[in-house]
Parts: sequence; structure tokens; C-alpha cells
Amino acid sequence: MKNIRVEISDRIAVVTLSRPPVNALDAATFREITLAFRSLGQSREASVAILTAEGDRLFCAGVDLKDSARRHARELIADDTTVDLLDPGALPRDCFNAVLDCPLPVIAAVNGMAIGAGVALVASCDIIVASTTAQFSVPEIKAGVLGGARHLQRLVGPFKTRKMFFTGEPVDAHEFHRLGAVEAVVPPAELMPTARALATQIAAMSPIGLRLGKESMNRAESESLKDGYRIEQDYTGRVTRYADSAEAREALQQRRPPVWTWK
Repeated sequence: MKNIRVEISDRIAVVTLSRPPVNALDAATFREITLAFRSLGQSREASVAILTAEGDRLFCAGVDLKDSARRHARELIADDTTVDLLDPGALPRDCFNAVLDCPLPVIAAVNGMAIGAGVALVASCDIIVASTTAQFSVPEIKAGVLGGARHLQRLVGPFKTRKMFFTGEPVDAHEFHRLGAVEAVVPPAELMPTARALATQIAAMSPIGLRLGKESMNRAESESLKDGYRIEQDYTGRVTRYADSAEAREALQQRRPPVWTWK
């Protein structure tokens, strides 16, 4: 892949966005991110993923506006397979959904500004750690487009989202931490060690439990309390059919590290 790197070690996958100078998302990058996270979900090699980006100023500048204008023009160009004539928004939507629905827990390590679609990318992750240089903004209205607000609502709720959307003003990582969206704010040099330490803690858990647990939470998130808890109970019934579930209980009782077998 040209704009994405995937490196796996110690059951941790690090997915790095690498499209200088500002890590903007064009059609090819959307497709590569989609492919990367779908491939991780189909493999047993990793139990947790970290999504980050190259550089220390910009995590992601959002959608590449020139590329977006071409997609939304709904006009085919010779040898161009990136335009969906009926639904030009399908490409970014598939990308964000691939991260959101990836069976592995995904930690966003935000090392700079996340703008527009960059915020949607972060909001599709499960846990966020951020550098002190990180900022978040949804300035779509300034560019004459819309989108990103619903993803932002996952992070900061509807009222802060509306303020950010209507003004387009950036908000720093400390404010996102205060609002509960960001797990930790650390100096740039500590960002990846902090993300890896958290990933290591998660990777020690049952890979089956992590995957079914994430699917359960994703399905229950938008449901009522009663319906959401029923979904979780149903998934409890599913996970206990696996030998790894019994191994988790036995290891806990015997105060020893568990040995996962994917059975």
C-alpha cells in the first residue's frame, strides 16, 4: 500500500497514515485504510490495533478537497475507478465503518491536528490517546460542505458538537480529555509508548472475548438500556461456548496467566 503502513509485533498492529505533507484523505487512502482494517479483522495475527500518522503537526487534514470535488462531480474519467456515480460518499463511509466495525479494539494515537474527516476517523476508534499538540476541528461549513458532526457527537455530545460545527473552531486535546473523549494527553515523545502500553494490556485478554465484546458494544451503543443489556447477555451466551472463556475463569481463580487457544 502506498499511503498506509501496517506493522505487527507482540499481537499489536500499528496502522500508520503516511501521505505527506498533511495526511489528507484521497480515494486511494480511503481504500487502503478500509483494506487494512478489514484484513486485520480476518487475521489472528493481532489482538489490538493502534491508528496513528506520520509527523508531529497534522494527524490528518481531512478529505483531499481536489479529490473530493472529482468524486462529487459524478463524472467518470478514463481509467478512474474511484467515482461512484450514485453515491460519492460511499468511499469515506466504508473507510470509517471498517475502523468502527474492525473486530480488534482500535486505539487512536493522535499526534497533531485532526480536521474534518480526520475527526471522523478518530471517532471511529475505541480509545483515544493524544499528544499535547493535538487539536480537533470540523470546519466543513467553511469549505462549503457538510459532514463529520455525527461522528463528533460520539466524542463530545450534541451541544459541544454544534458549537464546533457552527464555528469551525479547533478544540485542543486537554478540552477533549476534560469532556471524556480522550483517555490521556501526553507529550509527543510519550504518545506511542503510552498507546503501546495500553495496547499491551488489551492484547493480554482473550482474542475471542475482545472481538465478541467489541461487536456486542457496537450493537448495543445506540440501543436503549434494556435492549442494549439484552444484546450483551446474548453475547455472553455466545462467548461462554468457547474454551477460552473457561480458560479465563480458571486462570483468574488459579492466579496464573491465561493460555489462549482460539477454541
